[in-house]
Parts: sequence; structure tokens; C-alpha cells
Amino acid sequence: MKIHPVSLSQRRAFLGAGLAGLALPSLAQFRIEIAGVGASQLPVAIADFRDEALSGQPLAAIVRADLERSGLFRLMPGAAGLHELSSPNFADWRARTVDALAAGSVTRLADGRFDVRFRLWDVVKGQDLGGEAHAVPADDVRLAAHRIADTIYQKLTGERGVFATRLAYVTRTGGRYALRIADADGEGGQVALASPEPIISPCWSPDGRELAYVSFESRKAVIWAQSLASGQRRMVANFRGSNSAPAYSPNGQLMAFCSSRDGGSQLYVIGVNGQGLRRLTQSSAIDTEPVFSPDGGTIYFVSDRGGSPQIYRVPTAGGNPERVSFSGGYNISPAVSPDGRTLAYITRVGGHFKLSVMDLGSGSVSQITDTLDDESPSFAPNGKLLVYATRSAGRDVLMTSTLDGRVKAKLIGAQGDVREPAWGPFGR
Repeated sequence: MKIHPVSLSQRRAFLGAGLAGLALPSLAQFRIEIAGVGASQLPVAIADFRDEALSGQPLAAIVRADLERSGLFRLMPGAAGLHELSSPNFADWRARTVDALAAGSVTRLADGRFDVRFRLWDVVKGQDLGGEAHAVPADDVRLAAHRIADTIYQKLTGERGVFATRLAYVTRTGGRYALRIADADGEGGQVALASPEPIISPCWSPDGRELAYVSFESRKAVIWAQSLASGQRRMVANFRGSNSAPAYSPNGQLMAFCSSRDGGSQLYVIGVNGQGLRRLTQSSAIDTEPVFSPDGGTIYFVSDRGGSPQIYRVPTAGGNPERVSFSGGYNISPAVSPDGRTLAYITRVGGHFKLSVMDLGSGSVSQITDTLDDESPSFAPNGKLLVYATRSAGRDVLMTSTLDGRVKAKLIGAQGDVREPAWGPFGR
């Protein structure tokens, strides 16, 4: 089984991790480049927030960038002087072909916090769609902007936004690696784990309170789970051989993983407390990269049991695996959408690795990227966007994409190369 040289070779080499524990907060600044146009976009204007400079954050620009990355909105020029108590001239805004308008303000409170307010208007109907206020410390001003973007997204689309969620990813700077937790736009990050060796396979618990990952502290691959609040961690899988590719079940009680404890690489299920080990697959093939379906009843995984790497699924309770991918001779790294209808994965095309999506109902497949070295796809919790790692202009970067591939945002880290993204759940 030939392995993708960037991602799976790292996952199976397990080069080790000298862990430094939970580090102090550290900004992970990104430059974001957005490209493409959605099939249907709502024209929206976001006015600069009154006195936003007081907060030290470009609030309106953050909201605009969030909405633009979704692919559903066309950002129109705003207007100076508007705020949440204004009375917009709807006829004037309609003449500018704007369908929705938002404006707000920032006030510094006596206790040092910032009061961030906004209001949204339906320009076409001439209606006030309401607003909200957030009293936040300085460190949470960006989060307030993301929450405002989420509110706008939900009011205008009827679906929940994901801009206030978080990403986990790995950075490499020189010979140092760091597992970072950041906002969904890659900003405002802190270091959860630091190492002189590669860090691999981070995954989120369903409640977003911890991450599981693989380390090599004892000169072998061991799966750990770490609390993001306290930095405390516990050992989940430390069996003979390699233990890799952890994945939480949707109820947070189980973890699927790959282990060579009994010889070849096979799938196992264990309680998140490290108890109740159960072998899931029985084959002479390499079975790896498990991921649960949203209802927890099925596990998708990669196997070469048919002669080349393909995606299969098996009941979580055990049973006969069923092949899922048939388009192409090399398919790895499955990710299942939150509604269970779409499978994202990496396929090899002419020696290159590209992100594809499959409609699990019809089996139809689309390749949605024009990059050549994609890996590690992960769905946003609303299922409308994907984040993945790739290479661009000689650098390892993160990309987000709409499921049709029309709108992409490139997140280029200022602190070295970026890999291994995992999109966190709702609930922040």
C-alpha cells in the first residue's frame, strides 16, 4: 500500500513528540486570500463599527471576511456614520442593489471591557431584523465579531454560522512543531502542545473541551487526550506496537483508532477512559483512519484489502466492511459531513492528491480543488465548508472551501508551514 508522502507517512512514522504541556497564549496570525464567486450570493453591506478603533480590532472587516468566506454573500461598500441606532434610508440602499445592511458600535466600559453592539436590516423589505450586544474583555473582541457574523449568517440563511467555532492545526517553524487552537479564521490562537518532533492526528471531542492526538514520548506511538482548559491529559491507548489516528464517537464515550498491537494495522474501539478495548476489523490488510458517522452507528475507514487504498465502512458494533469509494484507484482520509450525506476524502489523480466530495446517497463524486497536494479534510460543524491542508507557492497552508469548490479562502500562516487541520464543534 503506497502512502501519501506528506500525510499518511507522517501518521505511520510517528516520529515522536517531546511535549511541553499547555503553553501561554500565542497569536497565530494569518493572511487570508479569498478567491472565487458563489453560484448565488446575497449582496450585503457591513458598515464600519462606530469607534471600533477603541477595541484594537477591525470589527467590520472581521465580519465581512467571515461572511465572504462562506460563499453566500457579496460584500458591498458600506457607509460612514451608521451605527445600531441609525435609521437607514432603505430606498437609497435599494438603489445601491444592497439587500441587507448591518452597522454597530463599540464602547469602552468602566471596568475595561468593551460593549460591542450591532443591528441588521432587511433593505428589500425595509425591516429591522434585530441585533445584539456583547460586553467582552479585550481578548474576546474578535470572538464578539465572529458571533455577530454568525448571527447575520443565521438571520439571512436560516442556518447556523460557524465563525465563532475553532480550528486545531499543526505549525512547523524550523525544527519546531506546535499544535495550535485558533478561531475559525486562524487568528487568536494559543499553543496547546509544543514539540521538536512532528505532531500528528489531532481530533476534537464532541463537546470541544479536549483534543486527542498521537505522541511518541515513550519511544512508541501512544494516544493521549488533553483538556484545553487545564492542559491536563490522560493516556487513552498505549498498547504494543503503534497506536494512531484517534476519532471520538459522537456521544463522546468511545474512541476509534488504529493499532498494530496484534500484528498488522487494524481498527479498535475503546472507551475514552482507556477501558473496554474491542477489536473492530479482522483482516490481513492495513486498516486505518477511522471516523464515525454522525449517528455513531457506522465507522468509515481506509483499507487496502482490495489491493489499493479505498474507503470502507463497518458497523460500530462490528460486522462485514462495505466498500464505499469506487472512483479512482487511491482514496484516503475520509471525513463525513454532520448530516451524514456527504463524504470528503483525498484522491490521487495523475500523481497528485486532490480533495473530492461524494454524495453518499447517489455515489456521485466531484473534485473541488485545483491544488495538487491536498490532505486532511475536515467539515465545519454546519457542513457548509471544508478545511484542508495543501501546498501553495512552495508553502504548506490551510484552505477552506465551499462544498461546490466555487469559493476558497487560503490561510497563510506567518509562523511557518501549517498542516493537520481539524474543525471544532459548536458550543464555544
